Amino acid sequence: MSTEQNLLSREFMSVLTRVLGRPQQALALHEPEFKGNEWAYVKECIDTGWVSSVGKYVDEFERRLAAMTGARHAIAVVNGTAALHVALQVVGVRSGDEVLVPALSFVGTANAVAHAGGIPHFVDSHSDTLGMDADALDRYLAEIAERSVHGLHHRRTGRRIAAIVPMHTFGHPVHIERLLEVANRWGLPVVEDAAESLGSTSRGRHTGTFGRVGVLSFNGNKIITTGGGGAILTDDPELAKQLKHLTTTAKRPHRWEFVHDAVAYNYRLPNLNAALGCAQLERLPEFLESKRALAGKYRQALAGLSTLSFIDQPHQTESNFWLNAVRLAKPEMAVRDRLLDVANEAGYQCRPVWTLLNKLPMYEACPRASLPVAEALESSLINLPSSPKLNLLHHE
Repeated sequence: MSTEQNLLSREFMSVLTRVLGRPQQALALHEPEFKGNEWAYVKECIDTGWVSSVGKYVDEFERRLAAMTGARHAIAVVNGTAALHVALQVVGVRSGDEVLVPALSFVGTANAVAHAGGIPHFVDSHSDTLGMDADALDRYLAEIAERSVHGLHHRRTGRRIAAIVPMHTFGHPVHIERLLEVANRWGLPVVEDAAESLGSTSRGRHTGTFGRVGVLSFNGNKIITTGGGGAILTDDPELAKQLKHLTTTAKRPHRWEFVHDAVAYNYRLPNLNAALGCAQLERLPEFLESKRALAGKYRQALAGLSTLSFIDQPHQTESNFWLNAVRLAKPEMAVRDRLLDVANEAGYQCRPVWTLLNKLPMYEACPRASLPVAEALESSLINLPSSPKLNLLHHE
């Protein structure tokens, strides 16, 4: 290893030690915390027998999510990928359609498109937000898209382009207002993948509420968790009604008959999980405060370094800082991996960003734009331990 790489490793480890101290045991990347009403609410479900997809906590969780995000409607489902799948379906994505998604995203973004019968079409990221680059997308559509009475089509494949799915990476809001301008110009619905950004806002408005629909995730590693779970947000009452119907097997209400009027999904969130979510939502302000304080410590520890920089919240946004991240000044996969090795061996669970989706075997043949920023980010981003409780660690 070169002298330069040795220096970089020491600087990286110095940042982790200054912020987190020297771990007595491995520090997880992001782990849940249960110190509120979780046990009481879940126990009530068990004691009363209301443990499945019908129960008071499911409705209560939806009400609280709507109130917290400002959405008119929230529909609770089993996970974020299921949420995105049905959201794409209700905005009109059909078999054989292309859907514009960021190449830099969790695999669930592309998988949901495939589940809906669509074809992911990968586009580049913005260096500041890490999310979809609206201006690059606008230029790209001018090159490859053409309008007809049947909608927007990809000139090279002949397929319809049906939707845009921006993702708020690590909880940092994408330039969503500019993306909406581009989407409106090209006549495309926006489905926000806000799986990672509960508690994040752009100009005071919660992520997931800008597009026709938005989706959230409550997986075990998210800022709040229901164990597994997700939700769909919308202001459209007709879409909300359709979403609830499709996620509950399309069963018509009746005292005893089982009449289903569409091919639908058993995606409803169980009451047990919703009970956990209600208790976690009660602690969300505390989690957000703690995570933003932890981000401030990382920011301060990285200030002045020329080799590493902190990924901060974009201008005019407030991030939940779900996962803190640093960026190498010189993108290089081997150097990135060396830092990951050093950190994990020392007990700090760090990870790289996801492998670009267009590189995965099932998506290699999908259409894509030029991806210079996404490729540089893949080679330079490292996620740091980000659990809310880490802000309270006592240093040695």
